[in-house]
Amino acid sequence: MQNRSYPAVTMSTNGNSRRLSAPARREQLLDVALEVFAGAGYHGTSMNDVADAAGVTKPVLYQHFESKRELYQALLDEVGARLLGAISAATSGTVDGREQTELGFRAYFRWVAEDHDAFQLLYGGGSRRDEEFSRAVRRVTAEAAAAIAPLIAADIDDEHRLTLAHALVGLAEGASRRLVERGEAFDPDVLARQVSDLAWAGLRAVRRR
Repeated sequence: MQNRSYPAVTMSTNGNSRRLSAPARREQLLDVALEVFAGAGYHGTSMNDVADAAGVTKPVLYQHFESKRELYQALLDEVGARLLGAISAATSGTVDGREQTELGFRAYFRWVAEDHDAFQLLYGGGSRRDEEFSRAVRRVTAEAAAAIAPLIAADIDDEHRLTLAHALVGLAEGASRRLVERGEAFDPDVLARQVSDLAWAGLRAVRRR
């Protein structure tokens, strides 16, 4: 994500100045905060840092978020929702298990490739060391697994299916973590095919014991 600042006043199409609506301002502040927190971490970031980066005063920031903790929690929720939305949208158009597997991984890896900051915020150490934030991350993981579980077309019970869904989420996270930590560009579509080949080979062998 590139460094950028957002002025408190924007220009309308007719050249007159106008202020952002409350929802638009909140979304803008979340986008800026994501970049700032990803760069400096939770403890290394202050509300002043976020306000300065967004080009607003601190009182404006506090109109939307009462504290740094509330802002960070809102970020975790927003990032998680974006990930879940991407996976759901990618897999909803097909009923073929093999295709759904690859499309789900493709959506995940595209999300990582396009927004390293979001991945680092969700799965970096800072979010895991704080219990409240860790619960938020676990909730995102659980929701992702719950969305994936119905796509596993195997003759197994629901608990077995959900366990496998968590394993698939972990597979995607582990592969992504390695690539992000290396700092190298990667083709998410190629990676999706590679990982889905592994996952699908395993899923085909799954059966009720």
